[in-house]
Amino acid sequence: MVSIAKVIVDVPTMQTNRPYDYGIPEAFESQLKRGMRVEVPFGKGGRKVQGFVVEIQHSTDYEGILKFIDNVMDLTPVLNEEMLSLGTYMAATTFAFQITCLQTMLPSVMKAKYEKKIRLVSESIDPDIQKFFKDNLEISWEEAEEKELLVPLMKLKQQQLVEVIYVVKNQARTKKKRMVKNLLTFTEIKEAHDSLGKRGPKQHQLLDFLETLGEETTSVEEITQLTELTSAVLREGANKKWIEIFETEVYRDPFKDKEFAQTEAFTLTSSQAVALAPILKAVTEDRNETFLLKGVTGSGKTEVYLQTIAETLKRGKSALMLVPEIALTPQMVNHFKGRFGEAVAVLHSGLSVGEKYDEWRKIERGEAKVVVGARSSIFAPVENIGVIIIDEEHEATYKQDESPRYHARDIALWRSEYHHCPVILGSATPSLESRARAQKKVYTLLELTERANKKALPEVEVVDMREEVKKQNRSSFSLVLQEKIRERIAKKEQIVLLLNRRGYSSFVMCRDCGFVLPCPNCDISLTLHMDTKTMKCHYCGHEEGIPHTCPSCKGHKIRYYGTGTQKIEEELLTLIPEASVIRMDVDTTRKKGAHEKLLTAFGNGEADILLGTQMIAKGLDFPNITLVGVINADTALGLPDFRASERTFQLLTQVSGRAGRAELTGEVIVQTYNPEHYAIQLAKEHDYDHFYQHEMLLRHRGGYPPYYFTILITTSHEEELKAAKKMQDIIQVIKPVIKPETILLGPTPKAVARVNNRYYYQTIIKYKNEPQLFTTLHEILNQSQREMAKGLQVSIDSEPMHFI
Repeated sequence: MVSIAKVIVDVPTMQTNRPYDYGIPEAFESQLKRGMRVEVPFGKGGRKVQGFVVEIQHSTDYEGILKFIDNVMDLTPVLNEEMLSLGTYMAATTFAFQITCLQTMLPSVMKAKYEKKIRLVSESIDPDIQKFFKDNLEISWEEAEEKELLVPLMKLKQQQLVEVIYVVKNQARTKKKRMVKNLLTFTEIKEAHDSLGKRGPKQHQLLDFLETLGEETTSVEEITQLTELTSAVLREGANKKWIEIFETEVYRDPFKDKEFAQTEAFTLTSSQAVALAPILKAVTEDRNETFLLKGVTGSGKTEVYLQTIAETLKRGKSALMLVPEIALTPQMVNHFKGRFGEAVAVLHSGLSVGEKYDEWRKIERGEAKVVVGARSSIFAPVENIGVIIIDEEHEATYKQDESPRYHARDIALWRSEYHHCPVILGSATPSLESRARAQKKVYTLLELTERANKKALPEVEVVDMREEVKKQNRSSFSLVLQEKIRERIAKKEQIVLLLNRRGYSSFVMCRDCGFVLPCPNCDISLTLHMDTKTMKCHYCGHEEGIPHTCPSCKGHKIRYYGTGTQKIEEELLTLIPEASVIRMDVDTTRKKGAHEKLLTAFGNGEADILLGTQMIAKGLDFPNITLVGVINADTALGLPDFRASERTFQLLTQVSGRAGRAELTGEVIVQTYNPEHYAIQLAKEHDYDHFYQHEMLLRHRGGYPPYYFTILITTSHEEELKAAKKMQDIIQVIKPVIKPETILLGPTPKAVARVNNRYYYQTIIKYKNEPQLFTTLHEILNQSQREMAKGLQVSIDSEPMHFI
């Protein structure tokens, strides 16, 4: 009887969001496992597609002619049982293809174009198979397939006698190092010296080196650095069988040139010790409890994380630590590498493809027990997890905007249940959803109410910018902020300035006719960037030159309006020319390693002022910062988003926390045109609890999370009418299955209705309990396939972070 493999195939239609039955050829039957990738024929044309084996069974309900698997793409599963189960959960909850969910879990090296090789780990194998391996002990996957070696090689892989190496074309290759091994005994070295006589001084030098090398091996690079021996001399030594030159694989280490000062655990404050105790109890009892660690800025949450992980490692388990921004990673890596050394692997988008792949392999092979990284690190192939930590848990960056639209917190909770381990959600300003769950005892609330250094939180002064205008101060800097910046520079102290907008100014406008230069592809104005002397669209990437005459009326009164980080930097240096400034935003941190380079320079005192967007607002810990200035606290308040006040409060509280973290006293200046707003007033007092109560009251009145669940449905098409009509059709399908109390907002055009020449319409569903809703939405996606193949797009986002 033929065995059956159920395969999720890589075909971008929702109709294939289920496994298809394929016969398993006899040659693969004993070796094929769940989680392996295979190549299968699909459709009437018999085209070849890739897929994941999700089940193996001995019968099928399929009544047609059964197709068979063509080839196996892996020797062992690339996804374990946990990841396969997680893929099913994600597809159901994020309205994504299961194939997309499974591919999201793999490093890009395994998703890009690649070639595979099989490498011999041990030469203790059948000589009839060994003969096919080249001098470098490798054979290409294609050659192994052609010579029908895959089945015996699978058996050897199970015995760990061979391994699979992925080589990415044009992106990254397995890094090799040329090594030298001494083949001579002490006596043979003496005989070689004698046979040379007075000839070949370099060869005598090589023999002398081999005498000191003994039975050790060393690299060619090290020999040429330590001695005057050249590669030519080494080749001559290899020809004479004195040495063997061979290649060995080495990991690409993103931190190879960096030394981490080893640190010991700090003595905890009484409140840290109280917070740590229940966490360690959950760790030792293998209990999947979720802790909300609410600690004021500078209260020592990181030390609680570190000591939790130390205990987890003692118990032979692994730890997973997520941070929201790449900008936070360098400092977090310092903490973790300093405490746990080589046991730490780092995963984030700032690494090269090769570095990410090597870090992933260290984790997959069990060589790294602690993983630190951004959102996608939640899928790291960590076995035997003992604790999962999400720092700054309130951050919107933990939610992915593209399919699959998962939230890292939800994946963490799922994995904690799978591994029976606790989750720590840490923040000075928890999301309202998390704080409400703690209030309902779904999460366990732990609080750190004072700073670890026992210093008071910084004094916050709110400056009404309307009064500055009355004083004829047209600058972006209030007079008091200018004065305090000069004071700090004179004292050799440092300043952080926050402006949550990059670029030079928001837009350019003609003062004669009011024309604003728009993006030709999107319903949004272009943003001026002085460093590149261009106008850019932050939605589609369109770029064009700065206009000198108005395209509409041909007038010459083109003026810049709004304020961006570039313009603020220019204005600052005009007002205070003695200041040295480091600007940190998306434009200055594009290059690999730019975040760390800029932060290191600031930490070394190479600049007085760190000016940046929200990436500088959290996690950064520099002892010499005594002043924080918020240029415009109103940036987010004017957005039509129910979370606008929450985000403003969080941002102001977080950036205020950068000041006075060591011995020096900190101070904060918040500039605003809305000084009476409750988010600004309560951030001034560092009063999260009152903000939570006030905001929850408003959310209850407005019917928003956490009192309601939300779903955002979006349609888009190059023709506006088709996008609008599809949204109307969807609403007609939804209305009969939902309860009367469920709220439908829409359909309406999105806030930016046209992006990259596509028109967008949206509907928001607010509900408390709708047992049929998810099934109906999956059916809508299934039934929309024909239209989607013709250019229509339908996306469904459960619990979106943004409605605009």
